[in-house]
Amino acid sequence: MTPTELTTKLHAFATRLHVKDITLLAGRLLLSLLFLHEGVTLATHFDAAAKAMAAQGVGLPLFIATIALQLGAGLSIGLGLLTRLGAVGLGLFCLATATLFHTNFASQNELLHFEKDLAIAGGMFVLAIAGAGRVSLDGVVAGYVKQRQRESTVVETLMAENQMSVGELKLPV
Repeated sequence: MTPTELTTKLHAFATRLHVKDITLLAGRLLLSLLFLHEGVTLATHFDAAAKAMAAQGVGLPLFIATIALQLGAGLSIGLGLLTRLGAVGLGLFCLATATLFHTNFASQNELLHFEKDLAIAGGMFVLAIAGAGRVSLDGVVAGYVKQRQRESTVVETLMAENQMSVGELKLPV
């Protein structure tokens, strides 16, 4: 593909985008940043974080799973790959965090964290319903699958019109 063809395709793609897709991209990136930052921080300060979590009653396997979830689902949402699954996972994680660790409502700070976790969970569930949008790897995969289905339909139609079997079909190399 020449640079001119690439530029033309990118321009056509950009003109097909809607505010919805750009908004979903921005929302996904903002939500994923929170979890990626926290996951990287926990991983880079592993010993101290594990000790602090143990003081809260969180064992090492659950702590490692937390880091894996934050990094894996955070990347999933940011890249837009398996977005719905990542959003449900992080939404449930936020609900669990709110109800297990932030229920001392006598503390204004704990109440704020509880409300924040509920709000993030709500955003994740909305993202799970809305999907990643077209500016995502999910969108790229869906476009590829649709293109392959169209190509398959064309080949089947041509074969039926010419009363050919798959073995008789000669495609250019």
